[in-house]
Amino acid sequence: MREKHIKRADAQFRVTLRSLLIGVLLIPITVYWVTIVEVKYYSLDGSCLPLFVEPVFILFVVTFFNFLLKRFAPRSALNQAELLIVYIMQAVSMTFSGHDTFQNLFGQIAHAFWFATPENEWEQLFFRYIPSWLTVTDKSVLEGYYRGEASIYIEKNFWPWVKPLLMWGGFFLGLIFMMLCVNILIRKRWTEQEKLAYPIIQLPLGMSHAGGSTLFLSKVMWAGFALAAIIDIINGLNFIYPAVPAIKYIKLTNVGSVFTDRPWDVLRGMRISMYPFAIGLTFFLPLDLSFSCWFFFVFRMMEQVFGRAFGLRGFPYFSEQASGAWFAVGLLAIWTTRRHLIEVGKKAIGMSTNIDDKNEPLTYRSAVFGVILSGGFIFWFLYLAGIEVWVVGIFLLMFLLLALAITRVRAELGTPHEISAGDHYANPLYIMSFTLGTKNMLPSSQTGLSLLHWFNRGFRNHPMPNQLEAFKMGENARISNKGLLVALLLAVLVSLFSVYWANLDITYREGAASGAGGFKDWVGRETFNRLQRWLQFPSDPDSIRLSYMSGGLGFTFILMIMRMRFVWWPFHPAGYALAISYAMDYFWFAFFIGWLVKFILLKQGGIKTHRKAIPFFLGLILGDYVMGSIWAILGPVFGFRNYKIFI
Repeated sequence: MREKHIKRADAQFRVTLRSLLIGVLLIPITVYWVTIVEVKYYSLDGSCLPLFVEPVFILFVVTFFNFLLKRFAPRSALNQAELLIVYIMQAVSMTFSGHDTFQNLFGQIAHAFWFATPENEWEQLFFRYIPSWLTVTDKSVLEGYYRGEASIYIEKNFWPWVKPLLMWGGFFLGLIFMMLCVNILIRKRWTEQEKLAYPIIQLPLGMSHAGGSTLFLSKVMWAGFALAAIIDIINGLNFIYPAVPAIKYIKLTNVGSVFTDRPWDVLRGMRISMYPFAIGLTFFLPLDLSFSCWFFFVFRMMEQVFGRAFGLRGFPYFSEQASGAWFAVGLLAIWTTRRHLIEVGKKAIGMSTNIDDKNEPLTYRSAVFGVILSGGFIFWFLYLAGIEVWVVGIFLLMFLLLALAITRVRAELGTPHEISAGDHYANPLYIMSFTLGTKNMLPSSQTGLSLLHWFNRGFRNHPMPNQLEAFKMGENARISNKGLLVALLLAVLVSLFSVYWANLDITYREGAASGAGGFKDWVGRETFNRLQRWLQFPSDPDSIRLSYMSGGLGFTFILMIMRMRFVWWPFHPAGYALAISYAMDYFWFAFFIGWLVKFILLKQGGIKTHRKAIPFFLGLILGDYVMGSIWAILGPVFGFRNYKIFI
């Protein structure tokens, strides 16, 4: 009897056909909703947060209908595994449709050919280096795209987009598959052996547990939900009717106007926020990390004051410090996983080892082969795009190292990770420009690299951490890893074509440069203005910037060594990396509040009080997300610019 009970507890749920079908049917809805609110109205930046807004809202709605099923047709109700499959597929769709991936591609793909002028000399400088199969050049096709009042469903407009979008889609699928294979290689170590916390997944797990009945019957959760929702209702009404008084300091508010005298005047742009969802998310972070995030942000501001006081030009080189810090985080992630990776390598080549891969989504041999195959395809693609082989190798190494760092930070700590912003911070293209020097790269390489700006500008909806979190949720809900892999791959394919349809439909109807208020035309400007500077003013490697990058890397290593050697050491290396990149600009004060509340609860009430408070902070996140989503539905439906819960 006991053996039967153990077998039942260890049994895995198969991924059901109906959960896949629901997920597939919801993906185009999710994608179109995200695209219309972020591209046309710019009324919800749900893909900019580590926990995406729209998938949480969709899970909330599906769970509500699931309650009705449990009441009136209990045998038809979805279980936790099925609810999570639906959620995971929507989260995957956000990694395609979100702010920092294909929205950016549509802002860049044809920008040069529409905005080239005799004054900027783009045509003479680099048009000959742009592969024709990666862009649309026909201005008669682009007229409807940029000016609107046209249709993508007309043959003349439709066919010129097919080839470049298929090419870019194939390239991105290669990147996605490579990251997926890397995640399979590290999953067991990070998830089962190190047992990383994965704070981001606590809300979807809580919402889906026992069909949602556990969390949604908690009065404490509804108290947090109500607090966040009331704040959003009042501020949303104030946004529409200014006579309604607003609750201040919830969203980003400039408080630096009090600093008027030198050198403190450098802080005139200092902003604070008290986003309910950010305070809720902070509650699930380790105290040393949340403390380090706000502490090092204050330290960063003091660096600015110091540089201003002594007239140091360029100091403190935050972009370079951040680049070194994030490379250090990636290298540390590899170092702590090295023994596991060695065993995986032995398993892949058929050497005897104790490591078991029978429950993995792919065998380790297949995953290693997948990394090699997809990496080879990416090399070939970028070489055909005009980039020298050695430049491709350095770019791919930097990209993967940063991807691994982001994934590790999300798995262990769950924080926002906007480590790159525009041309600066931990942007691989920017790093290559001052480490290699643009003078040492051919014009074709510089042009090809610039065309990659669209998925390197920012990493907020990065695919790799979301893939690993999907496997962690699958482990918690006992979902078959092989079935979960099928769900991920299916979601990837449906999402890609849904994103193409949504962006082209909206831009041709509204006009990318006229009626689409959130269209990412700045991505195109950044791409080609920077390329213009590179070609007109070629540069050597910058020793000063290299020294600051080395300093950021070395300081991060020192923080890690101190953390490993001394239990009392309060500073987390990831906190430094996050604070000096763009990730904490929006959240540092909310992190301070979340840290302070958690510190007081643990100090005064201990772990028992902390556990009792968990539903309240989940409610803060859920209430903010649900009310923000409702505003983002009402706005497009009734045609007005609605209140945004973020930025």
